[in-house]
Amino acid sequence: SRAALSLLAYCYFHMQEFVAAAECYEQLSHLHPDVDDYKLYYAQALYKACMYPEAMKATFQVENPSMQSKVVKLQAAIKYGEEDLSAARGLVEQFSPDDPDSEVNLGCLLYKEGQYEEASVKFTTAMRVLGYNPHLSYSIALCFYQMKQYAMALKHIADIIERGIRDFPELSVGVTTEGIDVRSVGNTALLHETALVEAFNLKASIEYQLKNYEAAKEALTDMPPRSEEELDSVTLHNHALMHMEEQPTQGFEKLQFLLQQNPCPPETFGNALLLYCKYQYYDLAADVLAENAHLTYKYLTPFMFDFLDAVITQQSSPEDAFRKFDEMAGSQTEQLRKLTKQVQSARQRHDEDEVKHTVNDYEEALERYIPVLMAQAKIYWDQENYQMVEKVTALLQTCL
Repeated sequence: SRAALSLLAYCYFHMQEFVAAAECYEQLSHLHPDVDDYKLYYAQALYKACMYPEAMKATFQVENPSMQSKVVKLQAAIKYGEEDLSAARGLVEQFSPDDPDSEVNLGCLLYKEGQYEEASVKFTTAMRVLGYNPHLSYSIALCFYQMKQYAMALKHIADIIERGIRDFPELSVGVTTEGIDVRSVGNTALLHETALVEAFNLKASIEYQLKNYEAAKEALTDMPPRSEEELDSVTLHNHALMHMEEQPTQGFEKLQFLLQQNPCPPETFGNALLLYCKYQYYDLAADVLAENAHLTYKYLTPFMFDFLDAVITQQSSPEDAFRKFDEMAGSQTEQLRKLTKQVQSARQRHDEDEVKHTVNDYEEALERYIPVLMAQAKIYWDQENYQMVEKVTALLQTCL
């Protein structure tokens, strides 16, 4: 019956089984072609399933003029998902000027373009108009995270968590960390609305970046309890990463599983390759690179690709690897010199914002430079050329 099929589609959608929901809404669209709501829901389910071309095609079937604003918003989201930012921006500019969704969408576009400070302003403006919204608060925290302003990010995260604990005690926040055995809360619409999963994942990432590894693990166990089969891709990735030391086999299994999903967290590919190299599974790293060439260009920076290529090459030809590392070291050294001059120039002009941004760029360049030096030192160590190891180590000390 129509009612049963509609209810089934609704349940599938809210259980995040979007392909099944799309199949139901497609049937409803054929059975009741005069109901444009089903056509829109069909397009939304396809979008949620990351079937972007199919979703865009489905939006053109919605003919009701009163639904065009919703259609345009969905089309903008689809183009954003496809990373066609110029097309997404063109659609967002069709929104009504007084529509607060316009600010949110422009914030998302600015974030994707790496303009994190400007994005945070858009999200903050939207929250002033709409009132408190945990997902907007999370978006602001994410901007601060990308700017490495961890204290401000944690402030917004704490607000999301405190409100979640106070308003929704049934979500059992923190009880797993305390050792209490509770049943899964499931992937409910309520859980999604609270942004608690996103907040705890971001908190775990910040603690991990700060090398507070136990606090990072605790952030993951503090989130509302779900079974492993119910975990979203970001949580599964973080579990793999943060428990790799004690559970490497399970960690690699999770990362391999994620690489087969569409989409997977962008960090999965690079982290899996680095961890394979760390644990000296060089052949596996080479296989993953070869089998996922499409991800190489999408998720690896040129520096990361060159570094991984050199590490893998080191196993068969240390001389070629050393040459590659040497070229990378020379490039990073030149970059560090330029940034040092820029910092000095900004300080002379008393431009504190420029100093802050350039120092962040310097620290990022240094984070790239140090592993290259350490890789060169390892080649010398394996050759028992300890005098050169000391020289590289001394060079490393001058950077710190």
